[in-house]
Amino acid sequence: MLKPSKKKNLISFFGDCILTEITPKVISQYKMKRREDGVKPATINRELAAMKKAFNLALKEWEWVKENPVMKVSMEQENNKRDRWLREDEEKRLLRACPPWLQELAVFALNTGMRLSEILELKWNEVDLSRMTVTVIRSKNGEKRTIPINGTALQLLSKKYLVHSGRSEFVFPSQAQTMISKYNVGRAFRGTIIKAEVKDLHFHDLRHTF
Repeated sequence: MLKPSKKKNLISFFGDCILTEITPKVISQYKMKRREDGVKPATINRELAAMKKAFNLALKEWEWVKENPVMKVSMEQENNKRDRWLREDEEKRLLRACPPWLQELAVFALNTGMRLSEILELKWNEVDLSRMTVTVIRSKNGEKRTIPINGTALQLLSKKYLVHSGRSEFVFPSQAQTMISKYNVGRAFRGTIIKAEVKDLHFHDLRHTF
């Protein structure tokens, strides 16, 4: 389902047109305008998909038109891969603004390149301080992998091991000693980047920074 803001974009461009005036050429002009607005290809495609569905109803069920003009317009090639990493000054501001528990997660992500889910699921029996490694049992592609850790990550784990290892099986537990939810991390992270005045940053970008 399209968000109201995206519906508003379609209505503002096509709202004064009758159906027969919405031709493939006009739809292509809309695509060009949205590109100029800096909109991502995936967003444009979702808007075109909504138009296509609406015209299918007009064509097949209501018989208001004889063809679906959206079918003649090519979809955008999607390549929404983010290319964002922290500058040194941004990293310092971010870490200063983090509450202690979130700072630990951020420092670990910056120094291991692990995904947030992998960090939150990490258990003490998957940590080998003597070998300076952690083992990810279930990576994104489903394979087990061993990750070497640097001195910063080792220092963080060693400190946590002395304080928390007997309380929870998780390396980075919640106050209830259970696994922290990604939702809580996301909410706290969004507030932190506002406080740190760091724009357009997701937690996953810490992996890019690594």
